[in-house]
Amino acid sequence: MMAAALGLFLAVAPIADAADQPVKIVALGDSLTAGFNLPASAAFPVRLERALRAKGYAVEVANAGVSGDTASGGLARLDWSVPDGTAAVIVELGANDMLRGIDPKVTQRALEEIVRRLTERRIVVLLAGMRAIPNLGVDFANGFETIYPQIASKYDAVLYPFFLEGVAGDAKLNQRDGLHPTAAGVDVIVSAILPKAEELLARVRKGP
Repeated sequence: MMAAALGLFLAVAPIADAADQPVKIVALGDSLTAGFNLPASAAFPVRLERALRAKGYAVEVANAGVSGDTASGGLARLDWSVPDGTAAVIVELGANDMLRGIDPKVTQRALEEIVRRLTERRIVVLLAGMRAIPNLGVDFANGFETIYPQIASKYDAVLYPFFLEGVAGDAKLNQRDGLHPTAAGVDVIVSAILPKAEELLARVRKGP
């Protein structure tokens, strides 16, 4: 009877353990995700994980940010940046495309392919948008900024319209280059995006 009981325990235990595993989230992005010129502990994925855990969520947020990356660069490394077992991805790409004046159609194709492939893998997506700087002109801004809501709508992704909401243009929350947030700026980003991150987790729990 003891052997039978032990066998039953071993058969059931992995299932129970799997249920207790934290939800694995990958933050796929550029320097804004990577934490350019900040200590590792101040990077967006680390601060977001901390904020979610403080609210009682069992999560692990991996930092797949690469400084200088474009949307096309993110697509090129998608498979190895988002390993099997990932439940959700926060896609934060496009800022470098915008700063380099890359044709918004190129950016859109890359971002859409990223979201399509993640959706195909049944990975829930939070798409973080970006705004164009004014000197690029109205036509560019319109073509660029509409990318994010269009893709989110097409693939039913969670949309956070502007990743730098509350931080862009505030000298106190940005480094000297005026482009990258300070640690305090990252905290503002995390606070603002947190409700969308919770919506992302709710979708993960709901399942495909």
